[in-house]
Amino acid sequence: MSLIRVDSGAGRLSFGAISMACTIGRSGACVASDKREGDCCTPLGVWPLRGVLLRPGKVDPAGLHLPWRWVRTGDGWSDDPADPAYNRPVRLPRGFSAESLIRADDAYDVIVILGHNDRPPVPGQGSAIFFHLSEGRPTAGCVAVERADMLRLLPLLQPGDAMEIV
Repeated sequence: MSLIRVDSGAGRLSFGAISMACTIGRSGACVASDKREGDCCTPLGVWPLRGVLLRPGKVDPAGLHLPWRWVRTGDGWSDDPADPAYNRPVRLPRGFSAESLIRADDAYDVIVILGHNDRPPVPGQGSAIFFHLSEGRPTAGCVAVERADMLRLLPLLQPGDAMEIV
């Protein structure tokens, strides 16, 4: 297992000899047990890389070693603690709050799903903590890097790798 290390205080991400700028949640980082839905805080800890979601026509999946799939119209991620599918992929529209995985910006052209609060999900302790593309501003709790950096890093990642946020 290899670790992607995120230094939340310095805004740096490293993987082996590779180092790059990254952004985290606009509320900074917090202890994972204190993470709450909607707090815009990035949870500290070690989170397995579960898989990759790619927007068709935006990224070439050639060379990826992590499991991946295309994002389709109607794909979402439940962020409603009252939803039985909380912190899971869902189909939209839905009777509960859920984030669309097809966005007007490019942030979700690449989504690496982090294994935060997912086995099993605890309602209200944070959902949709992803590693995705940066839009040049802090995130709602995710870790983000520029497109060129993500495309350099993505083919190096292997099943069993994890992200450590310190």
